[in-house]
Amino acid sequence: MDNKRKCIICSTSISGRVDKLFCSVKCKSINQYEKRQESEQFFFKVDSHLKVNRKILKSYNKSGFTTVRRSELIDKGFNPKFFTHFWKNQKGDVYLFVYEYGFLNIQNDGIKKYTLVKWQNYMDSTQTK
Repeated sequence: MDNKRKCIICSTSISGRVDKLFCSVKCKSINQYEKRQESEQFFFKVDSHLKVNRKILKSYNKSGFTTVRRSELIDKGFNPKFFTHFWKNQKGDVYLFVYEYGFLNIQNDGIKKYTLVKWQNYMDSTQTK
């Protein structure tokens, strides 16, 4: 028997079964908790980005339809990679939405901008063309 086995959490010597990794139930529980935390960090990161994006879109879109420079939103912390769903209009433009607030990439006179919109009831119907 190898007496040099150590607990992977607290480095205490382990006695008992050869395949045992933890010195106690407490250390095993700590390990399971840490694994769960790691897997949930991705969820919390995405959720945090969505909340920030929604707050920024809401603050810039008081009228329900407006245009703003892309750089201005990015400077405030907006990340266009995080959105909840999309909607495609009859022209083929794809609006990305963060809950009820949407944005569309546009370019006016070489300046990159977003057209900001708020979700409307007519967007619920699927458009097939």
